[in-house]
Amino acid sequence: MKQRGRHRRRRRGQALRATLAGTALALTAAATLISTSQATGANTPGGLTALRSPAAAQPLRLHENLASRDALDTLSGNMGGNVGVEGVLRDADRSMRNTADCTEDERASLPVEPTATRAYCWDGADARTGQWQPRSVTTSGDAVDDGLWGTREVILAGWTHHDGQAAAPTREEGLAKVAVVDATDPDALSYRWVLLVAPRAGGKDFTAVHSGLGGMVWYQDKLIVTAEHGQGLLVFDLHRLLRADVDSGAVGRVGHGYSAAGYQYVLPAIGSYDPEGGACTRGRDNAVPCFGSLSLDRTTTPHSLVATEAAGHRPERTRVWRYAFSTAAYRTGLLADVQGHVDAVEAYTTKGSGVSGALSHRSDGEREAQWYIGRPADSGTRHGSLWRQSGHGAQAATCTADQSHACWSLGSGSLSYWQRTGELWTLTDAADRRVLYAVPLSSVDGSLG
Repeated sequence: MKQRGRHRRRRRGQALRATLAGTALALTAAATLISTSQATGANTPGGLTALRSPAAAQPLRLHENLASRDALDTLSGNMGGNVGVEGVLRDADRSMRNTADCTEDERASLPVEPTATRAYCWDGADARTGQWQPRSVTTSGDAVDDGLWGTREVILAGWTHHDGQAAAPTREEGLAKVAVVDATDPDALSYRWVLLVAPRAGGKDFTAVHSGLGGMVWYQDKLIVTAEHGQGLLVFDLHRLLRADVDSGAVGRVGHGYSAAGYQYVLPAIGSYDPEGGACTRGRDNAVPCFGSLSLDRTTTPHSLVATEAAGHRPERTRVWRYAFSTAAYRTGLLADVQGHVDAVEAYTTKGSGVSGALSHRSDGEREAQWYIGRPADSGTRHGSLWRQSGHGAQAATCTADQSHACWSLGSGSLSYWQRTGELWTLTDAADRRVLYAVPLSSVDGSLG
């Protein structure tokens, strides 16, 4: 990180431009704010309930499994060496549209209250495809204190392949890819796709990773994502981004080269965190939960990974919990473990199901963290809600004449907080209504009254 010292002045200029861009951005709302109030009525999730018993914590326990360094080095060597985030961004081939260039439907998917201060829409076919769905977001503001990866501000957005043909899924069903977005210039975002893969055959080959990508966190040099069907977590090293040299629909070694389903870059997994209690089960108390969304909390000591339970058929409650990150210098970006075991350090339940994203954050002077819980609407045509919860209750903005809390975006994904800028980042996921956007966390709190 030595090069950071040479760019302090440039960072201040970039931060100022981002602030001015956010201040200048005016987004119209589809409904009028009536009032904000303490959440009451049947739709409130109420306060968080702490889970303190060993029996409640046991299903959350994970086991760490790391790939052989020799296998990872073999794959890197065979593919011409690591290119890193910088190498991918130098080869960015798509541009994001600024708010003025977004369609009316895309803008209408944004929150009603509070309004977004920055919003970007995807390029061309990425905005319209029904086969790929955006699910999660994390940023270099999660990764490092000053939010700069080298000299760039970077956003990662996770997409999963879903063609809707459950009876006859294609070989691409469940594939996972990440948009690596250069957000250094807030007026000109560009990106490149990277396919997630897993090494095999001692690093001589790789295979595709399948994941719903409901959650994704970039911390230090590691990227942690939810595994297929929420069965634990996968870990990637962002220094080990590699370039494929064969353009074909295959995934893995092809003759004397490597192909990645038509994508030029791959990111191989370096390990996983698997539930010690076996396969996850949706919607059962005290069972091993399937992972839903992920986020990072930089206000705990040590920093922690926040997880939520994937939606199930049980409507009464959803578990949310956290794992501490390791503070060992040789374990950057990995979770704290004791002989390979990773335990949750805090866990709660929140009433209701269908959590689309959760963020924990404790502001200066606060005795406890506030939990921000995103919930989609029952209908795909209705905006969702964003609740601030603690052990004492829940609040959400009230933004329509019928006193509804449906003020958040239409089809929201996971949540990510950029601590230096104070922005809460997320994205919408419906085809033709896909927007990557930011809302100041202070505006979320202000909308609660």
